[in-house]
Amino acid sequence: MAKTEKPSVFRVERTRLDVTVLVFSGASIMCVASTIDPLRAANRIAGETLFDFRLVSVGGEPAITTCGLPIAVSGRFDPARPTDMIVVVAGFGTQGYATAAFLQGLRKAARSARACGGVEAGTWLVARARLLDGRAATTHWEDMEDFSAAFPETDVRPDRYVIDGPVFTCGGASPAFDLMLHLVRSRLGMAVALDVASVFIYDQSRAATDAQPLVSLGRLDGYDPRLAQAIRLMESHIDQPLSIAAIARRAGVTSRTLESIFRSSIGETPGAYYLRLRLTAARKLVTDTRIALADIAERTGFSSASSFSRAFARAFGKAPTALRKVAG
Repeated sequence: MAKTEKPSVFRVERTRLDVTVLVFSGASIMCVASTIDPLRAANRIAGETLFDFRLVSVGGEPAITTCGLPIAVSGRFDPARPTDMIVVVAGFGTQGYATAAFLQGLRKAARSARACGGVEAGTWLVARARLLDGRAATTHWEDMEDFSAAFPETDVRPDRYVIDGPVFTCGGASPAFDLMLHLVRSRLGMAVALDVASVFIYDQSRAATDAQPLVSLGRLDGYDPRLAQAIRLMESHIDQPLSIAAIARRAGVTSRTLESIFRSSIGETPGAYYLRLRLTAARKLVTDTRIALADIAERTGFSSASSFSRAFARAFGKAPTALRKVAG
């Protein structure tokens, strides 16, 4: 007999929702704020505590965010404590947190909760607890390829956030705000959700299924669609770079016009911007993974490891091998 899932938290329901936010050191403070502040604002607008959120850490100590600010928590994560919704917020260093005891505890808590999910690298911990097997999910765009390889049983999508039954995942701070605003809208209605968005002067212009951009263009989409199109072409061809002439043709302009657009909008040539985009992607792989440098060179569009190393050193002042040693 198929297991009956508990009622979704993403539905019309004006009763109190108990939310446990499990925060790890190495998380972004923006991810934490994007998770809890929409709920706080919804409570204030509703005039009652409809989202009873509680911040915890594994050991009960403050979580130190990437900017160095500690997040005060009310105690340690207790898998036996009843809760409706568990949100795992993590960033760097998740591999060190994925102990057998913790993963067993997260699985236990998720079985009794109505919903469980991850924000940014929190998705890795949720996946390592086998809670995403056979489910659709997403993670931060920088980790998408490695996440797919690590969890072949998961349908990994490039969406901003994904809700699949009792599990949810989102790619970062802005998608976390989108997700929480969706939670408010689902439970309390559009009017309350609009009021929450207005508190933060937040314009939700993207859908959940929109792909996460490698480059956040902000308002450039509206001001110059040719620039936006060119950058989107670049970010989708990191491993096999297009020529600037080919990008210009696809954007419907001449190479000279494209160069003029880039110089006036960004202050550098299309070629220089494209190279910087590829090297930025490479630096993330150098510092945050153990992938061989030759493979990183190939994944970021360099013809050889030596040409990659030279370009990397010119851009960042250190060869990739030296930067990896510093990063530990």
